Amino acid sequence: MPASPQAAAPVFEVETVEDDGDWSHVSDLDQLIEVAARAAIAAADGPVPGSVSIALSSDAVVSDLNGRFRGKPKPTNVLSFPAGDGSPDGQIGDIILAIETVTREASEQDISLEHHVQHLVVHGVLHLLGYDHETAADAERMEALEIKILSKLGIANPYTGELEPSTSS
Repeated sequence: MPASPQAAAPVFEVETVEDDGDWSHVSDLDQLIEVAARAAIAAADGPVPGSVSIALSSDAVVSDLNGRFRGKPKPTNVLSFPAGDGSPDGQIGDIILAIETVTREASEQDISLEHHVQHLVVHGVLHLLGYDHETAADAERMEALEIKILSKLGIANPYTGELEPSTSS
């Protein structure tokens, strides 16, 4: 009797779009984003087929979106918009990053821009999967998962700056 074929892993697509701002100084940007988004999806409670769109933008665009959708008309590093009714099947949502804020934060925190971008992509994907940081308990849960994911990517804990011991799970 022939061996049964293994079930194919669910397909997860990451679409990156440069919307605004100058992202040219971030090395291997598409690859960094893809790896970070897939790592966050892999850490979810089971495989998630579908897609996420990530827009690379500017403080001006993010400030406008933050004002219109969150009532906070100022730039921020990352915004996440879960897919709503009428979204294509499998679309979990959209993430938008602001280059000026992301660059400034990386410099202030003395971390590489590439690692900060990956942290924010992981953070954004987790929001799309239902994680948040509205309460202390929720924040602790989300931060612990971020730390675990980032450690697997070789990125130091963004809250302490220390590289966590890697885990096999």
